Amino acid sequence: MLIAFTLTPVGVGESFRDEIADAVKIIRESGLPHRSDSMYTMIEGEWEEVMDVVRRATEAVAARAPRVQLVLKADLWPGMPGMLDGKISTFEQHVAGRDAAAPAPDGTA
Repeated sequence: MLIAFTLTPVGVGESFRDEIADAVKIIRESGLPHRSDSMYTMIEGEWEEVMDVVRRATEAVAARAPRVQLVLKADLWPGMPGMLDGKISTFEQHVAGRDAAAPAPDGTA
């Protein structure tokens, strides 16, 4: 299972680094494969363990904010480990193959 989620503390002002730092600490200490970017954090693992991390991270933010918004997207693909890196690797190989097969900009092969 691969999930992407984002937590937004509401009612704490424009900057909420401390609230999110608490959630990030929980995610990192979980030991599950994860990656964060400017919009989402992705975590890979079994349903129970991933959802437990999301719950604990949400509770950590809720302890500092009067309201929390959670957006979650899940890719449930039983028996498919390594999705966090595997999906990107497969896609990059596909793009590279298309680029190699594409005609040159001047129309020559």
